[in-house]
Formats: sequence, C-alpha cells, structure tokens
Amino acid sequence: MLRFANVEYFYLLWLLPILVTFFVFVFRAKKRALRRFGNLQLMQKLIENTSRKKQIYKMAILLLALLFIVLSLARPQIGTKLEEIRREGVDIIVAMDVSTSMLAQDIAPSRLAKAKHEVESLINRLRGDRIGLIAFSGVAFVQCPLTLDYGAAKIFLDIMDPDLIPTPGTAIGRAIQKAIDTFEQKERKHKVLVLITDGETHEENALQYAEEAERQGIVIYCVGIGSPQGEPIPLQQGRGSNFKKDKEGQVVITKLDERTLEKIALQTGGKYFRSTSGEEELEKIYDLIFRMDKKELGSLQYSQFEDRFQYLVIFAIVLLGLDLFITDRKKVKREWRGRFL
Repeated sequence: MLRFANVEYFYLLWLLPILVTFFVFVFRAKKRALRRFGNLQLMQKLIENTSRKKQIYKMAILLLALLFIVLSLARPQIGTKLEEIRREGVDIIVAMDVSTSMLAQDIAPSRLAKAKHEVESLINRLRGDRIGLIAFSGVAFVQCPLTLDYGAAKIFLDIMDPDLIPTPGTAIGRAIQKAIDTFEQKERKHKVLVLITDGETHEENALQYAEEAERQGIVIYCVGIGSPQGEPIPLQQGRGSNFKKDKEGQVVITKLDERTLEKIALQTGGKYFRSTSGEEELEKIYDLIFRMDKKELGSLQYSQFEDRFQYLVIFAIVLLGLDLFITDRKKVKREWRGRFL
C-alpha cells in the first residue's frame, strides 16, 4: 500500500507546467532573435552544431528530476511494520464537583475554572496511566470512562459545568460510590481516586463510602478548592439576583470544608491538599501516583509505514548529474578519404 505523508508538497507540481511553458517561450524567443539577425536558413546553418533534439532531452531530464524531488518531499511510504507498545500505569479517576458552589470566585476566575485547569494539568502529566472523569453535584455520573485517550478526556472535561447535572447539592459520598463501581472490581490495587471539590457535602455518609473504597484498594487524594473564609455564590445571568440566597433571603456563603476531605483521604491512605496558584499539589499527587506499583494496561499494536523517499532523491541526483554531462552540441563527423598530401 502506497501513501504520502506530506501531501501538501504536491502543490509544487504546478512548477512543471510553468517550466514547460517557460522553455517553449525560450525556444520561440531564440527563433525570433535569429530572424532579426538575418535569413533564418542561413542563421541555422551557422549554428548547425547546436542540437535542438538534445536541448529537448535536457529540458525533459530537468523536469523529470524536479518531479522526483517533489515526490520525495511528499514522503512516499509503502509497506507496513508491526510494533508492539506496552503501557504500564495505574487507573486514575478524577471526580470533580460541578455544583453551583463551585462558581464562587474566592479563587480567580472561579473554583470551577480552577478545578478544570488542575485536572487538565494532571492529564498532561500522565504517562501510560488510564484516566476517567466523574462529574457530581447532587448526583454523580461517569463523564468519561477509563481511557488512554487523553485528548478525548480533555474534551469531556471541557463541557463539565453546573448545568450538566440539574440535581443541586454536593454528594461526595455518591461520587466515591460511582468511582468504586467504575473501577475493576476484581483488583485490589492500582486504583486512585482524585477528588476535587470545596468539600461542602450535604451527605453524612461520605466517610462510609471512603471505608468501602479502602476495602476495594482505592487510594483517595483530595484537593480542596476555595477558602475557609467563604464566598457568596454568583448566579448566572438571567436568574434575577447577583448572588444565591436562602429561603430567608440571606446571601449563601460557601466555605471550604477541609476537615471532611482530610478524613476521607486519611481513611484510604491518601492525602489532602489545598489548591494553590502554583499547583504544587499536582506535582505531589503525581509523584505519589508515580511511585505506586504499575500494572500492564494493555499493549497496542499498530502499523507504521516505512519511508521510501530516499530512492526518489537518488533518481533526482542521477538525472541532474546526467544533465551536466549531456551537451546540446551535435557530434562532429570527420571523413577520411584515405589520401595523404
């Protein structure tokens, strides 16, 4: 099977008809110039040693060499070569809070935007680990199943926002339970849950789910987004007021609950980190994950085409060298009459 890796170079093939037109113009211009000097037949006799046929040959050789050069730049590839890549790593699920409290702006531009940036930075650090995404607020669901396709994971990450889940609240316990169900049940290691939230859970059973995660061999690392001092929750445009209010009309203040997140992380042998502008916590989490025992997540076989442009380059060089040795002069015939004077 033949293919070309750099097809954009085929646009250079337009040079061939341009050069043909140029050579035809040059030949005709020479003919017109000879007519100006005098009788055409007489002038042709004066330059009879020049071979028109050889000039055409030289032009054809140059055009053919140019064709080979363009084809070589397009990188023709033929044949296939099988290679096997082994991937080793751990399964990582990131559960991200998308409740309305994540719209608070105590971390610029918002807690949610900061959380997304942290998850994307974590994905960029991965080398062979599978990644999955869970979105949660009042309920939790799998946004992206475990995959080695980091590009696809980023696409799913980009559309995570409070409108994704209509059920209000922050159900951390349900997020942990959904992660437990998503991981492979037969394994008791190689599993990491990164929980990114402001910790303001509306459930009291989050620690019970953390205990179940520990029994399943899941290590939970918690990243707290927000500030303990609290911040009002801005409402999206079109909802009437600037900030969310309770039934009494008081502005709701959302605060980072670090105690709950610390307990969840410690229960499973993980750690709690507060989100920072420099994202040092991501480096620490990734270092901890990198030190974990790895498992083979599968091998990937793929076909790789082999380059064949080298032969075209050689042909082009041979043609250019041949053009240097071919002259446009006719061979001079000498007659020997066998007489000696």
